[in-house]
Amino acid sequence: MKRFLFRARTLSLTLFTLTLGVFVSLTSPAILLASDAQEAKSLIKTNCSTCHKFQEEGESRFNLKAPDLMWGGSKYQRDWLIRWLTGKEPMLYAKSYRWDQGQKPDVHITVTEEQANTIADYFEKNLKDSRVTVGAFDLTKVTKKDVGDGAFIFKEHACIGCHTIQENGQLVGGPQSTNLADSGNRYNADWLFRFGINPQDFTPHSGEFLADATEPQLRSVIGYLMTLGVKDFKFYEPWTSPEFAQASIDRGAVVYKEYCSQCHGAEGKGDGPAASSLNPKPAIHANIAFDQVPMEYLYNVINHGGRAVGKSTNMPYWGLTIGQQGVADVIALLKTTFKGGTQSAQAGTSTGVPLGVCPQPRKTKKAPADFLAMVNPLPASNANVKAGEKLFHETAQPLACKQCHGEKGDGKGPLGGGLVPPPRNFTCGQTMNALPDGQLFWIIKKGWTGTGMLSFAGMPDEQVWQVIQYIRTLAK
Repeated sequence: MKRFLFRARTLSLTLFTLTLGVFVSLTSPAILLASDAQEAKSLIKTNCSTCHKFQEEGESRFNLKAPDLMWGGSKYQRDWLIRWLTGKEPMLYAKSYRWDQGQKPDVHITVTEEQANTIADYFEKNLKDSRVTVGAFDLTKVTKKDVGDGAFIFKEHACIGCHTIQENGQLVGGPQSTNLADSGNRYNADWLFRFGINPQDFTPHSGEFLADATEPQLRSVIGYLMTLGVKDFKFYEPWTSPEFAQASIDRGAVVYKEYCSQCHGAEGKGDGPAASSLNPKPAIHANIAFDQVPMEYLYNVINHGGRAVGKSTNMPYWGLTIGQQGVADVIALLKTTFKGGTQSAQAGTSTGVPLGVCPQPRKTKKAPADFLAMVNPLPASNANVKAGEKLFHETAQPLACKQCHGEKGDGKGPLGGGLVPPPRNFTCGQTMNALPDGQLFWIIKKGWTGTGMLSFAGMPDEQVWQVIQYIRTLAK
């Protein structure tokens, strides 16, 4: 399915269509009673090898009756395997594994809990893959950002065309290959990562295609898949690392001078030598209350760049250049040095336009006609307003709206003073009455070129409409 590049050399990624099945033929009662590993091995070979292979090399899907299992002990999580064997898991393929021979799901018999444990023991002891490096993929280091990137890459490279996933509580995607909606409870991450490096090592001539991506992108996809179906997945927060505990303001000042000041200016006034050619203009750090800005946002915009948080691509991703210690140090400097807040809100920005004026002078490009024709499809209700309020103040990603638009929606948020032009004042009825629902929807989804308005492209449509319904209540 996909070709992944480790900078100098090309690797291939598939989104896991081929060998993602398990036992098809557990028909002999003898296998269910076997407790000795050697006897179990003999029985499995005798009774299951008519469909599954347990030895030799992987081969074309069209030479198989069912997925190869010689690496099953590396591939599957024990708990899932037991649930599968006892009939507590749904079929993995909406169509047959051999879709060229049938279009109906394969039927798998079930066994008892004790019997399933015996089989799982055999898998763990005898079906390990030496190519899979234990610890190659560290699930404890997966961030929300990684998962968001992985979800985007999964769609961008057309994986969703064949695989089913769960999104916003609904199953979406194609039925041609393995259902991945619960993949985080099914696979071992180390195996999935090795499989993604080159799926042809496992099942060549499978009908999958190859696509280009980097190793970090592969890791993001694996991280994404390993969260699917997992309730309350615990994400890693890089700002809790030792580098942040050891952050130095003095070192941060050096980093700021060497890298940040060329755009943001020596004193954070947005007047660095590179600023003259930039649109939008660099953020005015001197006007931002950095101690009120979430660490997650600061980390992502500095480490991963403007594009990572829906902002301008003029902001580079600095993580590879200054390292994690450099990121930690410069964030420490920002939070200690620049307080912004009320003073900057009253003084206004370098444009001379104060925050929160009503009406706001603005050159607003009209949304395309199909957007302008849109009206909020959600019924006007207290529940939708409350949901929008929570998104506005707390949960919207990549950043809660209040950080720029303020607690009251008046455009006086902690980040507001640093933006050119200043954020929208949603309390201004004269401004809001001139903005149709479709225009607001378009701006929220797409962001606004030449301003500090982020793109919330990943936010579900329903949530965008809830935010719009909420901010409509703020206008006076």
